[in-house]
Amino acid sequence: MKIRIKFSKQGAMKFIGHLDTMRYFQKAMRRADVDIRYSEGFSPHQIMSFAAPLGVGLTGSGEYLDIEVLSTDSSVEMVKRLNETMVEGVEVLSYRLLPDNAENAMSIVAACDYTIVLRDDYENGLSMTAEEFYTGILDFIENGNLNIVKKTKKGEKEMDLKPLIYKAHRAENGDGLFLQLSSGSAANVKPELVLEAYCKSIGKEYPQFAFRINREEVYADAGDHDFVTLESFGEEIGEKIG
Repeated sequence: MKIRIKFSKQGAMKFIGHLDTMRYFQKAMRRADVDIRYSEGFSPHQIMSFAAPLGVGLTGSGEYLDIEVLSTDSSVEMVKRLNETMVEGVEVLSYRLLPDNAENAMSIVAACDYTIVLRDDYENGLSMTAEEFYTGILDFIENGNLNIVKKTKKGEKEMDLKPLIYKAHRAENGDGLFLQLSSGSAANVKPELVLEAYCKSIGKEYPQFAFRINREEVYADAGDHDFVTLESFGEEIGEKIG
């Protein structure tokens, strides 16, 4: 059986990298007595994959991992058991059964939502208020030149960010900036690239630690940029299976 788990990663846990996060969840599966399936061969390992690694320093409210299990209790019970093993900063939000033919989360990621807040103590470094920054970057996204040079494992390549920014506006609560960006293997845009491009356009060095960045949600593409959450592919488990 395929299971999709949604979780949040906040607070000090933002400084834990992807590999350590994976090891943490491997241990959590054992502590929560999850009947997880293991690979075959000389070195069996838990069958587990993450949708999209979260960069160090970023928090996440809608992170996903897929596992395979041999049996399972209800969604409510499994969320409870997993959360009993979690440290402060990590919370399991849902535990859902996927169809047998479901693709793994990593292969279907198409877009991510982010909220970005300029820290108060960095306003002087940019010589502008937070309000001026948000107004300026939104105008830049709408009217500016967003061609950048992106460093990759194979070297450098030119990229036009504009068609890969699907939404850009003030955050709903008025505090910060909301961006929906292309993600996944085809075209992956990190919010830092957009921030860096704007800072460069106004002649400022990108202040790496000036922003609080939270990934709100991760999506797949149902067609023509009709984005659906990865959570929506699964269904709640009402009672024990297997």
